[in-house]
Amino acid sequence: MAEPDVSSFPVPGTLDDVLGFELIEAGEEGARGRFAVENRVCQPFGLVHGGAYASMAESLASLTTHVLVSRDGKFAVGQSNSTTFLRPVMDGTVHVAGRPFHRGRTTWVWDVQFTDDHGRLCATSRVTLAVRKQREGGAEPDR
Repeated sequence: MAEPDVSSFPVPGTLDDVLGFELIEAGEEGARGRFAVENRVCQPFGLVHGGAYASMAESLASLTTHVLVSRDGKFAVGQSNSTTFLRPVMDGTVHVAGRPFHRGRTTWVWDVQFTDDHGRLCATSRVTLAVRKQREGGAEPDR
């Protein structure tokens, strides 16, 4: 099975683009990405904002899952995102690695880890995605 093409990420003008998120690789076993620590992702005290971690986790898991399940006529959207902050990051790059540990018929669940340039764990996220069949002519879920 071919790996998802990450070259079109981020889509210009989206939150991922505005925040400078990069998706390095994505596939069946997981995905990797990164973002630079710049003012646009920091809170007023100079630390990476919690929303940046949560947004990157959601984007990485959602995009990868969606591309993989779309091969079967399905689509994926975020259902839950729980992010825990362990160590502040104030400079450099935040490195992101996620892996799906549950791939169900209607739900996928990912664990995402964020590390700094020294390889130290800084945050973790658990992202749950709803997986649904695509309807004719669109991705609206069956009800």
